[in-house]
Amino acid sequence: MIQYKGALVLGTIIGAGVAVLFAPEKGSITRENLKKEGLKVKDQLVDDFNEVKEDLSKATASGKEKLKEDLKDLASKTSFQTEKAITFLEKQLAILKEKNKTFQQTS
Repeated sequence: MIQYKGALVLGTIIGAGVAVLFAPEKGSITRENLKKEGLKVKDQLVDDFNEVKEDLSKATASGKEKLKEDLKDLASKTSFQTEKAITFLEKQLAILKEKNKTFQQTS
């Protein structure tokens, strides 16, 4: 989309340049026409710049939201895996306690 707009602006500038070369009007009229075309091109460039800036802002905001969602998902998965690890360790600890009791009773 940005390339298309750049080509459009470039075409406008080239068209204005060709118009100057083949203009059958007086210099003052030609200069006035060039001034008007220059203002149009400037306005179009400003509009295009603002549109690109808005698109980038939207993309950035979208990326931030996606990152937040991914971090929440990762935290949830990590917490779940941590809980599984703790449960496993608790079971192993219970087994070790039982084995330790057998050693204590023999003395």
